[in-house]
Order: sequence, then C-alpha cells, then structure tokens
Amino acid sequence: MRQTAVLDVGCHSALLTVVRWRPGSVLDPVFSHKVRLRLHEALDQKGRLGEAGVESVQRAVVEAVTADPRPRPSDLFAFATSVIRDAPNRDEVIAGIARKTGMWLRVLPGEEEARLTYVAARTWAGGRTEPMVVLDIGGGTVEMASGTGDQPRFVRSLPLGARMITRQWLPGGLLPSGRRLAEVRRYLRQCLNRPPGVPRAARGDRVLACSKTFEQLARFANPRRHSHKLSLHQLRSRITLLGSPGPDHRISLPGISRHRAGQSLAGALVAESLMEACGVEDVEICPWSTREGLLLERLGMTEDSRP
Repeated sequence: MRQTAVLDVGCHSALLTVVRWRPGSVLDPVFSHKVRLRLHEALDQKGRLGEAGVESVQRAVVEAVTADPRPRPSDLFAFATSVIRDAPNRDEVIAGIARKTGMWLRVLPGEEEARLTYVAARTWAGGRTEPMVVLDIGGGTVEMASGTGDQPRFVRSLPLGARMITRQWLPGGLLPSGRRLAEVRRYLRQCLNRPPGVPRAARGDRVLACSKTFEQLARFANPRRHSHKLSLHQLRSRITLLGSPGPDHRISLPGISRHRAGQSLAGALVAESLMEACGVEDVEICPWSTREGLLLERLGMTEDSRP
C-alpha cells in the first residue's frame, strides 16, 4: 500500500499530511497535524521574515514532524509557500530552518503551484475532460489555470494575494475611504488585464475556486448553510460589510476566522476582480489545492505520474 507525506509551511500554519493509496480510494488520510503560525506579523516593510518568524517556523516544523509517533516517511516533501518563497532573505531563512530542524524547505514557482492546483481540482471533480478554470487566492500570489485534460494548457501566477494587497493598499486591514476602494479595484483590474491575461470561461465551463479565502467568503455569503458555491452578486453585496468594520470586529461576522480577518477585505476584492476578469458569475468551492496536487502526483494517482 503506497504512502506519502507533505509538510506545507504557509503564512498561517505548518501542516503535515500523510496519506496512502488503496484501490478505489483517493487520498486516504493516515495522519495530519497543524501548527498555527502568524508569519504576516513577522514581515518587515520589505517583506523580509524576521528572526522571531524564523524561530516560529523552526518550532512549528519540529512539532509537526514529531507529532506522528511513527517513523518519518522517507519521501516526506516539505515546501514553503509565498510568504517564505518571495521573501528577500529566503535563502537565509531556509538555511536557518534546515540547520535547526534538519528539514530543507523547498519552494515551488507560482506557475508550478497553479499546475498542481489544477491537477488536484481535476481529480477532485472526477477527472472528466470538460473545460475547467481553476482559481486560487493565496497570501502572496493568485494562481490561475485552465484546460480540458489532466494537465492545464494555461497557467499564470500574479503577486495579488490577500496578504500582499492588504500590505500595499489596506494597511492594518482597514479601508480608509471609498476612494481607496475604487483605487484597489482599478489596480486589480489593470493587473489582471495585462497580457497574457487570465483564462476566460465559456458558458458551461466548470470554474473551481481552490483556497481558504474562497471557502471563507462562501461561508460568509451563506451563513445559514454550508455552501459549495459563491456568486459574484453575493460577493459584491458582502464587500461593503467587510469594509466598514476593522479586523477586530470582522471576527464576529459569520465565516470570518480570527487569523484571516485582517486580510479578508483584500481577499474579497481579489476574488471579485478574478471572477470579473474570467467572465464568471459563480464559482464552485473545491477543498483541494497545491498540497493535494503534490500528494496525488507523489502517489502516482494522476495520468502523468502513473508508471
């Protein structure tokens, strides 16, 4: 029975996931352990990760990999997302973590994250060959992919993540004025319209949204029931509600988690602009993303990775 493991170190957590393959099963869970992080608070004005942030990652990595009482899988793949990947002192941070933990964090280019997210979404959706557009909003970047097969024909990554837009345009997660709201929207639309543009969805194409940001927005838009979809109309109607209070008050809103409250307004604005640029009125929430794409390929469960 094949088994593999991935350690995903992001802005908000370090998550160890161990899964196995068995006939008729997809990503059968064996073990998982999450350690909360707040790396956005450890970034300086240039995006460098400070000493306190590095030490918190070191502790989180040790806790995550030692939480499983069984021996560490020999093929454990540890990777860091954009908060470390795009830091100017990335190499120094990764080397320091390796010295303390013996774990060398790898970084994936944004386009590779987009490809893996597409692979995960395609498998989660049933692996059919229908046209599909996949959107993923991270902290530092957004990833987009589209295609009709197991691998995407188009991938793109842009530095428009919820944390990034918050730092650049909404310091402290606050909206200073209606004018700033219009400026952020205009900036996002300009970035998304630059060549090569974004994948456009034709009528009937399946559009999957694969990120915690989209999941949170769907819960906020549909507080009375768990929703697997988010419409552009719902999203626009909720942006005003996110813009009026500060982050401390947003946690009282349905679906808004404490650790993502500060960047929830930026996440909603990025989601709105993405959906507009792709020409879609609603998206389907997919719980799988880059991590699951890695697990699938390392288990040999995708067409390109099967022997």
